[in-house]
Amino acid sequence: MRTSPPSTPAIRGRWRRIGSAALGTAALVLAGLGTAAHAGATPMATAKVASSKATWAATPCATPHKAGELACNSFRVTGGLTAFQKHQAQVTGVTPKSADASTPSGYGPSNLQSAYGLTSAAASNGSGETIAIVDAYDDPNAAADLATYRSYYGLSACTVANGCFKKVSQTGSTTSLPSADSGWAEEISLDLDMASAICPKCNILLVEAKSATMANLGTAVNEAVILGAKYVSNSYGGSESSSDTSYDSSYFNHTGVAITVSAGDEGYGAEYPAASKYVTAVGGTALSTSSTTRGWTETVWNTSSSEGTGSGCSSYDAKPTWQTDTGCTKRTIADVAAVADPATGVSVYDSYGITAGWYTFGGTSASAPIIAGVYALGGTPSSGSYPAKFPYNSAGTSALNDVTSGSNGSCSSSYLCTAKSGYDGPTGWGTPEGVAAFTG
Repeated sequence: MRTSPPSTPAIRGRWRRIGSAALGTAALVLAGLGTAAHAGATPMATAKVASSKATWAATPCATPHKAGELACNSFRVTGGLTAFQKHQAQVTGVTPKSADASTPSGYGPSNLQSAYGLTSAAASNGSGETIAIVDAYDDPNAAADLATYRSYYGLSACTVANGCFKKVSQTGSTTSLPSADSGWAEEISLDLDMASAICPKCNILLVEAKSATMANLGTAVNEAVILGAKYVSNSYGGSESSSDTSYDSSYFNHTGVAITVSAGDEGYGAEYPAASKYVTAVGGTALSTSSTTRGWTETVWNTSSSEGTGSGCSSYDAKPTWQTDTGCTKRTIADVAAVADPATGVSVYDSYGITAGWYTFGGTSASAPIIAGVYALGGTPSSGSYPAKFPYNSAGTSALNDVTSGSNGSCSSSYLCTAKSGYDGPTGWGTPEGVAAFTG
């Protein structure tokens, strides 16, 4: 369900939605989905699985507080069964409760590492690297919720006390923080948990902007770089404007730093800062288990004409030298992709502003920190490099999973909105298969 869009042209509005998506048939293999208790379970082909599809709603921060603010790109599942739950039901014969916050109902670290060929790298890489998460407003429970997530999944503690986690304002202050906001707190939990899931050994720096304007969020990006982060994740966006090229030079032109940005959640159409030529624009997929050698399959995330991964041509940003597609004279979105469909979403623990518990989230807000984590596993980018170029060096190789099915809308150059072999708009060059495509 969608209400009428706001009239403000400067902001590409996000409105409350509830949707469902067709799920791929889960293979009756674990593919990393089971807990230790499930590892020896016998697949039950006759298991009774609830037929209700997952339903979800945009998080509150997906609607800007006021004109001039950007929106987060996330959804929270509110009912039905996710792909993860349906798979577990098929494996164990036990149908889980719908929208039950007592246990995780989405993909966890082992699932995501398996899907993207990162199991070995996640176990050994990332020590000493810092992933920065840039969001607006304060999440008072960020450290506690992160601790709960990591403890549940057996990840090492990442706390203020042990130096792994740090939360600061856009000026770098640890005490003078922005006002709290429950909607953005959900986004923050999603981002922190995805960075942890992909790079468990990385340090995490949360930089909170005092509001969701580009000026404040951009200042937070700069602060993250000043504080030493070589990987900066941004899960927000809005309409393009003629000011974007100045924002590029003021906030995103950081050589030797991998800056990831979610491509958007409203289907075909360009957003900023995903359109910046200096960032890695991250599209979204639906991720399901399969009987393939990989054990997973992906298609373009598209729930409806108004909900799905973003892609398209920038109206203002010049095309980076490493992009050679011909459908856009300027910058093309996206570069790579990762899971974003809420129906095949990820587990997140959150307690601020909602009932404390486990939730399943989707949106390209999930895919941006996932890719930031992959960059971190790949190692520190070389001085003077633009890491947004790295996946293009591996284009068409086994270092990326080529997504070849699905679309996110209608467009004049079909590859800009429809997946195909090789480069396409919704998923770029594909999803990670290890870290090789994300190193210099």
